[in-house]
Amino acid sequence: MLNELDERIVHALAEDARRSYADIGQEIGLSAPAVKRRVDRLRATGAITGFTVRVDPAALGWETEGYIEIHCRRNTSPEAIKRGLERYPEVVSASTVTGDADAIAQVFASDMRHFERVLERIAGEHFVERTKSVLVLSPLLRRFSSGAPG
Repeated sequence: MLNELDERIVHALAEDARRSYADIGQEIGLSAPAVKRRVDRLRATGAITGFTVRVDPAALGWETEGYIEIHCRRNTSPEAIKRGLERYPEVVSASTVTGDADAIAQVFASDMRHFERVLERIAGEHFVERTKSVLVLSPLLRRFSSGAPG
């Protein structure tokens, strides 16, 4: 469990992982070396698992977004679903879910035809019984920071 200072450091890095330790320290009242020591400890304990870049899918030409509900055949494990979906670069996230579907996949595609091809390929996976999809018209809110609000 993180203490308040560690949480504030994690939130600052989640918003912009390129921020300097001095900048973060100034915001939360610690020296740059103290922030670095805490970040090193958070990495060592696995609380911070890495740093990454967020890319706007539209900048890559992927302007169509949708979600595919996946209804699986009996006895399909979450690992089998993961293995099946990780082959698709268009699938940017996938989760098992409650409700009627077994899993849901977030998909980005260049256009409707591309989305349709991805949907057809996923529907053809051996573990898939049926799918249901929805397209995103306008994203209303996206948060990329990790952790609970603080």
